[in-house]
Amino acid sequence: MSDETQHSRPPARGPMGRGGMGPAEKPKEFKKTMVKLIHYCKAYLPQVVAALIMAAFGTVLQVIGPDYLKALTDEITKGLPALLSGIPNSIDMHAIEAITFTLVGLYVCAAVLNFLQGWTMATVTQKISKQMRSDISNKINRLPFRFFNKVSYGDVLSRLTNDIDTIGQTLNQSVSTLVTAAAMLVGSLIMMLWTNVTMAMTAIGASLVGFVLIMVIMKRSQKHFVAQQKDLGNVNGHVEEAYTGHNVIKVYNSGAAFKKTFDEINQRLYESGWKSQFFSGLMFPLMSFIGNFGYVAVCIVGAVLAMNGTISFGVIVAFMIYVRLFTQPLSQFAQAASSLQRTAAAGERVFAFMEEEELEDESQKVKLLTNVKGDVEFRNVKFGYSPGKAVIHNFSAVVKAGQKIALVGPTGAGKTTVVNLLMRFYELDDGEILLDGVPTNEMSRENVHEQFCMVLQDTWLFEGTIKENIVYSMTGVSDEDVIAACKTVGMNHFIQTLPNGYDTVLNDSANLSEGQKQLLTIARAIIKDSPLLILDEATSSVDTRTERIVQGAMDALTVGRTSFIIAHRLSTIKNADLILVLKDGDIIESGTHTELLAQHGFYAELYNSQFETAS
Repeated sequence: MSDETQHSRPPARGPMGRGGMGPAEKPKEFKKTMVKLIHYCKAYLPQVVAALIMAAFGTVLQVIGPDYLKALTDEITKGLPALLSGIPNSIDMHAIEAITFTLVGLYVCAAVLNFLQGWTMATVTQKISKQMRSDISNKINRLPFRFFNKVSYGDVLSRLTNDIDTIGQTLNQSVSTLVTAAAMLVGSLIMMLWTNVTMAMTAIGASLVGFVLIMVIMKRSQKHFVAQQKDLGNVNGHVEEAYTGHNVIKVYNSGAAFKKTFDEINQRLYESGWKSQFFSGLMFPLMSFIGNFGYVAVCIVGAVLAMNGTISFGVIVAFMIYVRLFTQPLSQFAQAASSLQRTAAAGERVFAFMEEEELEDESQKVKLLTNVKGDVEFRNVKFGYSPGKAVIHNFSAVVKAGQKIALVGPTGAGKTTVVNLLMRFYELDDGEILLDGVPTNEMSRENVHEQFCMVLQDTWLFEGTIKENIVYSMTGVSDEDVIAACKTVGMNHFIQTLPNGYDTVLNDSANLSEGQKQLLTIARAIIKDSPLLILDEATSSVDTRTERIVQGAMDALTVGRTSFIIAHRLSTIKNADLILVLKDGDIIESGTHTELLAQHGFYAELYNSQFETAS
């Protein structure tokens, strides 16, 4: 792809692989990612801790319940023989009522605490997810243009949506589940040991194998969760490309090839997703078996002890519940482990993005250009998009304020690259560029951008009214200014014929031609009214008649401004004050149109070839 579309081209696939992030994508340790996530959430830790304490206390109240059930059962069992023998009031109903009300109180308090912790965690996790999305959005604005040459847009979007949603869901569900499960496991263990050591050791022995299997499964399944999140990003990236390039795919009949590629990526996602979900789903039937095995063991041992008179029937009833409470955390641990593994994989991708190298901090730069005349100088500029692959070798030029400079040359000569460097979209490898004698690298990028209005070959309009698109990010613009700009480019009459005029919303249903969209972006540049102007094939999308209208508007727009014009149709730059002819990143000829034709050099060859082609 030529440098003419470098500023807006789809990102290339670098050595990282499709939609990859390079070395940052390699699986990291589970612990390291979770530590990063905890550190990221530290502002919300007090609320999280409060929620977890409530969850723990609620669980403790649930664990205490079976002990009261044991007392209730023993109380009934104690008076049952006498009742069956015909002795009335042999069961102490006052004691039963007291135990029952205590049980109800315990379970109500547990329910309230669980409700409060659920509400708190839902609030906190949504705030964290919101903060993550904001941080990634801000991070995008701080990333250098180089970054977007190596990743797909769909992969970035996947991190902003799928990965953050995964993290939010885990924080909301799995963290509290882990604490609840841990409290229930420890609490039920303590209560079982306090009630009867023999029965407790039976339940522990039956469940111990479950812990071992969970650890084995977690160790083997983590890599599949990492692969699943990466493959999901790749699918999103591919679909995004297919959607934005839908027309091109149809024209070149490449639908079958695109589908083949999609099937390959989708198959990889299927395989990694199947493996991760298989290991995740394996835990639940396994834990169910362990729980049932624990019931059987407790019943057998309890029956033997009860027949020997070692324990009461109430102990068996209590242990039946304790076994459920003791084995239930194993299933919860399994579920939480799967979610945490998925979160660790998503977290790796999110934090890898957040740790990408950013643009240099320019808060210390105090030089501020105001009332710019428009003098521009390039001094021995050298630049390459990739290390060791120079695009601009030794570019030098002096441009006076108010001059109209045309950059011409074959595709790949470096024309758009020069403009990108002038705008500080990329940093120079060597040399410097000066505005009014001040090096651009001594000014903030925002201050540099303020000095330029720009019309690109590719139009960009957002969903909003025509007026909002023209005024874009500028304040204090009156309706009269907008109408005047549209009259200059010949769009006022057309806009007035629309149902809502300048308040017509531009979206997918808005029927605007490419030429009309281009005219709106030209009107946007007129409104900005900056001292320097960049036109990159600004009339490439309009017909010959409209081109003459736009060219007249451009001539009026360039008066009093330093203008840089990139054009392949050389007939549009005849009146340029200076034409710089580029080839392989260097200026090989310079002068006016007449002077360059008289030299019978490369420019003359380019100019004449256009008419030969036309004829």
